[in-house]
Amino acid sequence: MRAVVLAAGEGTRLRPLTSDRPKCLVELAGRPLLHWQLDALAAAGVEDITIVTGYRDDQITAGTRRVHNPRFDETNMVASLMCARDAFDGSDDVLVAYSDIVYEPRLVRALAADTAPVSVVIDRAWRALWELRMADPLGDAETLRLGESGQILELGRRAQRYDDIEGQYIGLTRVAANAAPEWPRRFDALDPNGSYEGRDPDHMFMTAFLQLMIDDGERVQSVMVDGGWLEVDTCDDLDVYRELHERGALAQFVRLGEEPAA
Repeated sequence: MRAVVLAAGEGTRLRPLTSDRPKCLVELAGRPLLHWQLDALAAAGVEDITIVTGYRDDQITAGTRRVHNPRFDETNMVASLMCARDAFDGSDDVLVAYSDIVYEPRLVRALAADTAPVSVVIDRAWRALWELRMADPLGDAETLRLGESGQILELGRRAQRYDDIEGQYIGLTRVAANAAPEWPRRFDALDPNGSYEGRDPDHMFMTAFLQLMIDDGERVQSVMVDGGWLEVDTCDDLDVYRELHERGALAQFVRLGEEPAA
Protein backbone atom coordinates (compact mmCIF):
# COMPACT_ATOMS: atom_id res chain seq x y z
CA MET A 1 0.00 0.00 0.00
CA ARG A 2 1.20 3.47 -0.87
CA ALA A 3 0.04 6.69 0.83
CA VAL A 4 -0.98 10.17 -0.27
CA VAL A 5 -0.87 12.82 2.46
CA LEU A 6 -2.83 15.99 1.77
CA ALA A 7 -0.75 18.89 3.08
CA ALA A 8 -1.63 21.81 0.80
CA GLY A 9 -3.90 23.91 3.04
CA GLU A 10 -2.97 27.10 4.83
CA GLY A 11 -4.27 26.13 8.27
CA THR A 12 -5.75 29.55 8.99
CA ARG A 13 -7.41 28.35 12.20
CA LEU A 14 -3.96 27.56 13.60
CA ARG A 15 -2.58 31.04 13.18
CA PRO A 16 -0.23 32.52 14.28
CA LEU A 17 1.47 29.10 14.36
CA THR A 18 0.97 28.71 10.61
CA SER A 19 2.08 32.22 9.71
CA ASP A 20 5.53 30.88 8.81
CA ARG A 21 4.95 27.14 8.23
CA PRO A 22 2.45 24.73 6.71
CA LYS A 23 -0.13 23.21 9.05
CA CYS A 24 1.47 19.77 8.95
CA LEU A 25 4.69 21.14 10.50
CA VAL A 26 2.99 22.54 13.59
CA GLU A 27 4.33 20.60 16.56
CA LEU A 28 2.54 18.27 18.94
CA ALA A 29 4.41 16.61 21.80
CA GLY A 30 7.70 17.99 20.53
CA ARG A 31 7.47 16.91 16.87
CA PRO A 32 5.71 18.12 13.72
CA LEU A 33 2.38 16.45 12.97
CA LEU A 34 3.71 15.19 9.65
CA HIS A 35 6.64 13.41 11.30
CA TRP A 36 4.34 11.55 13.71
CA GLN A 37 2.26 10.49 10.73
CA LEU A 38 5.23 9.31 8.67
CA ASP A 39 6.44 7.23 11.60
CA ALA A 40 3.03 5.58 11.94
CA LEU A 41 2.96 4.77 8.22
CA ALA A 42 6.47 3.34 8.30
CA ALA A 43 5.66 1.23 11.38
CA ALA A 44 2.68 -0.18 9.46
CA GLY A 45 4.88 -1.02 6.47
CA VAL A 46 3.90 1.87 4.17
CA GLU A 47 7.07 3.26 2.59
CA ASP A 48 5.88 4.84 -0.68
CA ILE A 49 4.50 8.23 0.40
CA THR A 50 3.43 11.13 -1.80
CA ILE A 51 2.84 14.46 -0.08
CA VAL A 52 0.63 17.01 -1.81
CA THR A 53 2.03 20.42 -0.93
CA GLY A 54 0.71 23.94 -1.31
CA TYR A 55 1.19 26.67 1.29
CA ARG A 56 4.87 27.11 2.25
CA ASP A 57 5.75 24.03 0.23
CA ASP A 58 9.48 24.80 0.42
CA GLN A 59 9.47 23.65 4.05
CA ILE A 60 8.21 20.15 3.33
CA THR A 61 11.09 17.88 2.39
CA ALA A 62 9.86 14.51 3.66
CA GLY A 63 8.13 11.71 1.79
CA THR A 64 9.09 9.61 -1.19
CA ARG A 65 7.90 12.36 -3.52
CA ARG A 66 6.10 15.68 -3.37
CA VAL A 67 3.58 17.08 -5.81
CA HIS A 68 2.45 20.68 -5.64
CA ASN A 69 -1.06 22.07 -5.88
CA PRO A 70 -0.47 25.49 -7.46
CA ARG A 71 -4.08 26.46 -6.69
CA PHE A 72 -3.88 25.48 -3.03
CA ASP A 73 -5.39 28.81 -1.95
CA GLU A 74 -8.51 28.39 -4.11
CA THR A 75 -9.23 24.65 -4.00
CA ASN A 76 -10.07 22.03 -1.39
CA MET A 77 -9.13 18.46 -0.45
CA VAL A 78 -10.36 16.51 -3.46
CA ALA A 79 -8.77 18.88 -5.96
CA SER A 80 -5.49 18.58 -4.04
CA LEU A 81 -5.77 14.79 -4.12
CA MET A 82 -6.09 14.88 -7.89
CA CYS A 83 -2.66 16.51 -8.08
CA ALA A 84 -1.39 13.08 -6.99
CA ARG A 85 -3.43 11.17 -9.56
CA ASP A 86 -0.37 9.20 -10.67
CA ALA A 87 -0.62 7.31 -7.38
CA PHE A 88 -3.99 5.94 -8.58
CA ASP A 89 -2.55 3.94 -11.47
CA GLY A 90 -3.92 0.65 -10.12
CA SER A 91 -0.60 -0.93 -9.14
CA ASP A 92 -1.12 -0.58 -5.38
CA ASP A 93 -3.77 0.14 -2.79
CA VAL A 94 -3.76 3.83 -1.89
CA LEU A 95 -4.13 5.23 1.61
CA VAL A 96 -5.38 8.84 1.58
CA ALA A 97 -4.64 10.82 4.75
CA TYR A 98 -5.27 14.33 5.95
CA SER A 99 -2.11 16.01 7.22
CA ASP A 100 -3.62 17.55 10.37
CA ILE A 101 -4.14 14.22 12.12
CA VAL A 102 -1.89 11.86 14.05
CA TYR A 103 -2.71 8.20 14.55
CA GLU A 104 -1.41 4.87 15.72
CA PRO A 105 -0.04 2.30 13.23
CA ARG A 106 -2.86 -0.09 14.17
CA LEU A 107 -5.33 2.12 12.30
CA VAL A 108 -3.28 1.75 9.11
CA ARG A 109 -3.06 -2.00 9.61
CA ALA A 110 -6.82 -2.21 10.09
CA LEU A 111 -7.33 -0.41 6.77
CA ALA A 112 -4.78 -2.60 5.01
CA ALA A 113 -6.58 -5.73 6.20
CA ASP A 114 -9.93 -4.70 4.74
CA THR A 115 -10.88 -6.00 1.30
CA ALA A 116 -13.60 -3.58 0.20
CA PRO A 117 -13.01 -1.35 -2.85
CA VAL A 118 -13.06 1.69 -0.56
CA SER A 119 -12.53 1.55 3.21
CA VAL A 120 -12.80 4.40 5.70
CA VAL A 121 -11.63 4.54 9.33
CA ILE A 122 -14.54 5.42 11.63
CA ASP A 123 -14.06 6.19 15.31
CA ARG A 124 -16.84 4.79 17.50
CA ALA A 125 -15.38 6.54 20.56
CA TRP A 126 -15.43 9.97 18.92
CA ARG A 127 -17.57 11.71 21.49
CA ALA A 128 -14.97 11.67 24.27
CA LEU A 129 -12.51 13.47 21.98
CA TRP A 130 -15.09 16.00 20.81
CA GLU A 131 -16.16 16.74 24.40
CA LEU A 132 -12.52 17.33 25.27
CA ARG A 133 -12.10 19.81 22.43
CA MET A 134 -15.34 21.78 22.37
CA ALA A 135 -18.32 22.85 24.43
CA ASP A 136 -20.90 21.67 21.87
CA PRO A 137 -19.80 18.41 20.20
CA LEU A 138 -23.02 18.15 18.21
CA GLY A 139 -22.37 21.53 16.63
CA ASP A 140 -19.20 20.23 14.96
CA ALA A 141 -19.81 16.50 14.48
CA GLU A 142 -21.05 15.15 11.15
CA THR A 143 -23.57 12.46 10.31
CA LEU A 144 -22.48 8.86 9.92
CA ARG A 145 -25.04 6.14 9.21
CA LEU A 146 -24.15 2.51 8.59
CA GLY A 147 -25.86 -0.45 6.97
CA GLU A 148 -26.19 -3.85 8.61
CA SER A 149 -22.83 -5.11 7.32
CA GLY A 150 -20.91 -1.94 8.12
CA GLN A 151 -21.17 -0.22 4.75
CA ILE A 152 -21.48 3.55 4.99
CA LEU A 153 -24.84 4.95 3.91
CA GLU A 154 -24.27 8.59 4.77
CA LEU A 155 -21.44 10.74 6.06
CA GLY A 156 -20.28 14.31 6.30
CA ARG A 157 -23.61 16.11 6.65
CA ARG A 158 -24.73 18.36 9.48
CA ALA A 159 -26.02 16.30 12.38
CA GLN A 160 -29.24 17.33 14.11
CA ARG A 161 -29.05 14.79 16.93
CA TYR A 162 -26.60 12.28 18.36
CA ASP A 163 -28.67 9.43 16.92
CA ASP A 164 -27.49 10.57 13.48
CA ILE A 165 -23.89 9.76 14.41
CA GLU A 166 -22.68 6.14 14.59
CA GLY A 167 -19.06 7.27 14.55
CA GLN A 168 -16.85 9.92 13.01
CA TYR A 169 -14.79 9.89 9.82
CA ILE A 170 -11.23 10.76 10.84
CA GLY A 171 -9.54 11.50 7.51
CA LEU A 172 -8.05 8.08 6.69
CA THR A 173 -9.29 6.23 3.61
CA ARG A 174 -8.00 3.22 1.68
CA VAL A 175 -8.71 2.72 -2.02
CA ALA A 176 -8.08 -0.79 -3.37
CA ALA A 177 -5.71 -1.04 -6.32
CA ASN A 178 -8.43 -2.25 -8.70
CA ALA A 179 -10.69 0.66 -7.69
CA ALA A 180 -8.01 3.37 -7.69
CA PRO A 181 -8.05 4.35 -11.42
CA GLU A 182 -11.76 5.16 -11.11
CA TRP A 183 -11.11 7.99 -8.68
CA PRO A 184 -9.45 10.43 -11.15
CA ARG A 185 -11.95 9.41 -13.84
CA ARG A 186 -14.85 10.13 -11.52
CA PHE A 187 -13.46 13.54 -10.56
CA ASP A 188 -12.80 14.51 -14.18
CA ALA A 189 -16.39 13.60 -15.08
CA LEU A 190 -17.91 15.95 -12.49
CA ASP A 191 -19.89 18.93 -13.77
CA PRO A 192 -17.62 21.94 -13.08
CA ASN A 193 -20.71 23.98 -12.29
CA GLY A 194 -22.42 21.20 -10.35
CA SER A 195 -23.22 21.24 -6.65
CA TYR A 196 -21.83 18.43 -4.51
CA GLU A 197 -23.09 18.84 -0.96
CA GLY A 198 -23.30 22.54 -1.75
CA ARG A 199 -19.88 22.98 -3.35
CA ASP A 200 -18.42 22.79 -6.84
CA PRO A 201 -15.71 20.18 -7.63
CA ASP A 202 -12.82 22.52 -6.85
CA HIS A 203 -14.17 23.15 -3.36
CA MET A 204 -15.87 19.88 -2.47
CA PHE A 205 -15.00 18.02 0.69
CA MET A 206 -13.67 14.46 0.71
CA THR A 207 -16.83 13.32 2.46
CA ALA A 208 -18.89 14.72 -0.43
CA PHE A 209 -16.77 12.75 -2.90
CA LEU A 210 -17.33 9.58 -0.88
CA GLN A 211 -21.04 10.31 -0.57
CA LEU A 212 -21.26 10.68 -4.34
CA MET A 213 -19.89 7.16 -4.73
CA ILE A 214 -22.30 5.84 -2.13
CA ASP A 215 -25.25 7.50 -3.85
CA ASP A 216 -24.14 5.87 -7.11
CA GLY A 217 -24.36 2.45 -5.47
CA GLU A 218 -20.68 1.85 -4.77
CA ARG A 219 -19.68 0.19 -1.53
CA VAL A 220 -17.73 2.28 0.96
CA GLN A 221 -16.93 0.14 3.99
CA SER A 222 -16.38 1.35 7.53
CA VAL A 223 -13.34 0.13 9.47
CA MET A 224 -14.35 0.69 13.07
CA VAL A 225 -11.86 1.74 15.75
CA ASP A 226 -12.05 3.13 19.27
CA GLY A 227 -9.76 6.13 19.50
CA GLY A 228 -6.08 5.97 18.58
CA TRP A 229 -5.91 9.32 16.80
CA LEU A 230 -6.17 13.09 17.18
CA GLU A 231 -7.15 15.95 14.89
CA VAL A 232 -5.32 19.27 15.25
CA ASP A 233 -7.62 21.90 13.81
CA THR A 234 -7.26 24.92 16.09
CA CYS A 235 -4.91 26.46 18.64
CA ASP A 236 -7.41 25.42 21.30
CA ASP A 237 -6.97 21.80 20.22
CA LEU A 238 -3.21 22.10 20.67
CA ASP A 239 -3.58 23.70 24.10
CA VAL A 240 -5.78 20.81 25.27
CA TYR A 241 -3.41 18.15 23.88
CA ARG A 242 -0.33 19.81 25.28
CA GLU A 243 -1.88 19.97 28.74
CA LEU A 244 -2.71 16.25 28.50
CA HIS A 245 0.82 15.48 27.32
CA GLU A 246 2.35 17.38 30.23
CA ARG A 247 0.22 15.33 32.63
CA GLY A 248 1.16 12.10 30.90
CA ALA A 249 -2.48 11.59 29.92
CA LEU A 250 -2.35 11.94 26.15
CA ALA A 251 -2.09 8.17 25.73
CA GLN A 252 -5.72 7.74 26.72
CA PHE A 253 -6.52 9.16 23.27
CA VAL A 254 -3.47 8.29 21.16
CA ARG A 255 -0.19 6.51 21.85
CA LEU A 256 2.47 8.40 19.95
CA GLY A 257 5.89 7.00 19.21
CA GLU A 258 5.41 3.59 20.75
CA GLU A 259 6.16 1.85 17.44
CA PRO A 260 9.03 3.90 15.95
CA ALA A 261 9.91 3.67 12.30
CA ALA A 262 12.60 1.16 11.42
